[in-house]
Amino acid sequence: MDRIDYIGKSCIQHGKDNNRIYLLKYREEDGNGLLPRLDEMACENGYGKIIAKVPASAQPLFLQNGYQPEAYIPGFFDGVEGMFFMAKYMDTARMTIPTEALSVLAGLLSWPNGNGVSKANKLSTGIMNPEQTGEMAALYRQVFKTYPFPITDAAYLKQTMDEGTVIYYGVWDGERLIGLSSAELDRDAGNAEMTDFAVLPEYRGQNLAGLLLETMEEDMAKLSFKTLYTIARLNNPGMNKTFIKQGYHYSGLLKNNTNISGQIESMTVFYKNLML
Repeated sequence: MDRIDYIGKSCIQHGKDNNRIYLLKYREEDGNGLLPRLDEMACENGYGKIIAKVPASAQPLFLQNGYQPEAYIPGFFDGVEGMFFMAKYMDTARMTIPTEALSVLAGLLSWPNGNGVSKANKLSTGIMNPEQTGEMAALYRQVFKTYPFPITDAAYLKQTMDEGTVIYYGVWDGERLIGLSSAELDRDAGNAEMTDFAVLPEYRGQNLAGLLLETMEEDMAKLSFKTLYTIARLNNPGMNKTFIKQGYHYSGLLKNNTNISGQIESMTVFYKNLML
């Protein structure tokens, strides 16, 4: 499993699972010293990519150091400053996207935006609690062969709950947990990532992800979060359509970015500004 480390006050995730460095939190005071260290780490470990979440004001620094923008979310920081996903490739082959994948993307972006979520099913949704983390981990293990964060580990799920950094949501058919998702919170910046969607195979096709998303979105609005976003698998058109139907805007494509379900996949980025 990839690990979390700090360079100065900036937070990174890195490892061979995703074969990358992911700059999760950039701190301006780390400045010019951070980027050479990222290059060194990538070369030392043979990582193929560095992907960085940075405020728009820091984009020129990253451009000067060989990075290129892959996605942009306006109002990411407290509804005011935008955020760029900036990428640098040590392995240039990782920049290549198959033609068929681009065709999938073009088809997705032709879908009408903002049609809302169907309320056809009457299944119940709610917030998960620490006593349910074993059941949650078991469901995630059933759905994902690999995942970029250790959501198949009950201890990790409980830790993130206790820290208050993630709110997990479930959907039930009677007493049976059949789907999960989470809102990963950046309270200081007023944004939340809608992520970790998983539905048992026999319940797919019923728009349960849409039901979970609508539930989370209502709660995030009550908590005064300004911007919501997701990083979704390009190879999962249904998940992309869920966000498009709920009025999220396409922001960009993270090429060959994430090890999920056993392979490195490209990821789409969608966002929604709740305060507009």
